[in-house]
Amino acid sequence: MGQRYYPYFRGKQFELIAIRECATPSLVKSFVPIIEPVRETLRGLEKSLEAVRDAHGKAILIVNPFYGDHSGDSDSISNMIGTNYDDCEFISAGILLRNDTTTEDALRLAEAHRDHRPTLVHAGFTEPRKLAEALQEHTDLTKAQHVFIEEHAQLLYRKHFKDATRILLRDGFRRQRNADYPPVEKFSELHLTYDDMVMDGFGDFLIVGDDYSEGGGPAYAVAIHLTFIKHDAEDVMYIHHFVSDSNDTPTDPAGKFAEALQKLTETLDSGTSMLYETSAIEEFRKLHRKGHFPGLGYVKKLSMKHHIETVARHLESVS
Repeated sequence: MGQRYYPYFRGKQFELIAIRECATPSLVKSFVPIIEPVRETLRGLEKSLEAVRDAHGKAILIVNPFYGDHSGDSDSISNMIGTNYDDCEFISAGILLRNDTTTEDALRLAEAHRDHRPTLVHAGFTEPRKLAEALQEHTDLTKAQHVFIEEHAQLLYRKHFKDATRILLRDGFRRQRNADYPPVEKFSELHLTYDDMVMDGFGDFLIVGDDYSEGGGPAYAVAIHLTFIKHDAEDVMYIHHFVSDSNDTPTDPAGKFAEALQKLTETLDSGTSMLYETSAIEEFRKLHRKGHFPGLGYVKKLSMKHHIETVARHLESVS
């Protein structure tokens, strides 16, 4: 059936590494990363794209990022995609449509990148009917695919593009202070219902959420976020939050991580976690055995990898 899962990444270091490490021939059959570059240097991005290409996968690269170092001036990204991937079928130019984007802006960017199969990412855009009508007059853009951020594109909005390839993204991660996460909560059932909503694919913002931040201060609590398919609840996806206990001061992140990791290990050993034994879980087990703290960015990378592998395994099981 081909790729159906479209996770949205903001291109920080460990997010790009997660893409690179998940770019295996078996996994890229299931997922297409959407990447919004937020760092000035593009070398890490290029390495991740090369890994996806080498595994015969596909990727969507946002050419007009809203966040980060390239917001307001995305020439370097357009130049990179035109120079390095001039004749590459695997990469699609993502056009981010926000509330300050006009239909004319959208058409101009799509025309400029028409050789890279544009994907229009609807994230607050306010002229859907006008854009849909204009696309009908641009025969080279009528096959552009559309990604809808659900919060900004409800059913009536999406109907304007009913004849196109359509992907729906839902943010299943409710961001809170680390200390406030419950042990378990629902994440999403979109992987079960996107087809009923006449969508060709689905996506999310992994275990990070759509809220963007450059990075906060020192963590008072450390949390490990791991998704799982709850087979006794119609295969809805839930998320475990393993949270440290020593949360009164921002000191000793390694000790806090050890507390959270101990909770994860005990849950795994209980046999009732429903967590798939992914490569990321295997690595968490090794970290527990060694008593090693790899840094919070590395922990987030493992959680993202686990999520991608979990979704891929579910899709494989239902196909």
